[in-house]
Amino acid sequence: MTTSTGKINLLGLTQPEMEQFFDSIGEKRFRAGQVMKWIHHFGVSDFAAMTNVGKVLREKLEAVAEIRPPEVVSEDISADGTRKWVIRVASGSCVETVYIPTDDRGTLCVSSQAGCALDCSFCSTGKQGFNSNLTAAEVIGQVWLANKSFGTVPAKVDRAITNVVMMGMGEPLLNFDNVIAAMKIMMDDLGYGISKRRVTLSTSGVVPMIDELAKHIDVSLALSLHAPNDELRNKLVPINKKYPLKMLLESCMGYMSTLGASACSPSSTPCSRTSTTSPSMPRR
Repeated sequence: MTTSTGKINLLGLTQPEMEQFFDSIGEKRFRAGQVMKWIHHFGVSDFAAMTNVGKVLREKLEAVAEIRPPEVVSEDISADGTRKWVIRVASGSCVETVYIPTDDRGTLCVSSQAGCALDCSFCSTGKQGFNSNLTAAEVIGQVWLANKSFGTVPAKVDRAITNVVMMGMGEPLLNFDNVIAAMKIMMDDLGYGISKRRVTLSTSGVVPMIDELAKHIDVSLALSLHAPNDELRNKLVPINKKYPLKMLLESCMGYMSTLGASACSPSSTPCSRTSTTSPSMPRR
């Protein structure tokens, strides 16, 4: 994506997109892997720090590209190790990212939109209305910023962030392309190398996009259910009027059938988002 500076932001490019970028500037494709490792493995945002990239190429990259993460407005750390970042995105809006530590994992809860159009009755984000979709760079940038905050390299066995859940602000399936791109970078060994079992997308139930999801990526799927029947769910989650429970659950079963049992682990079976997010995190 081209930023306000007119340069390509390499932070949000998947491996194939990065290879295409290097093709477009007349460079060899293997450079994509080198640069992705610097960005995602080492948290580098300055081309000058890429010591295995020649000076001529570094200067060429400076002229046409940049590595621009979203801006951190604040970072709060609680006594139990939970962290919350308020992050400003290009639209001027702020979103939240939350890190939740437990005994056997460290889970990062990532936002996909500034605001949300679904207007669930219990959700503070929905009351704001929809502002903007986050770019792929702004979605993966939350992982980049959190990882940099911990000062860890993804290849380490003891890294702080072991799991990522798309359960923050916004409906991930309504920002489909950018969320898919970001999750691909999360799982790519040139990115963060997180297992597909440890990347979870949570949805309020956008049925057509659940059906589309299995064609593009294999991740765990969580359903933000909140109610056992249509009558109650229609009140709590208005999108249920368009995609009622029978249709929604059939779509989820279809996703599992297409991708196999790994698409639905105990942590990602249909459940309420409130059971897995920080109390301080705005909920949809």
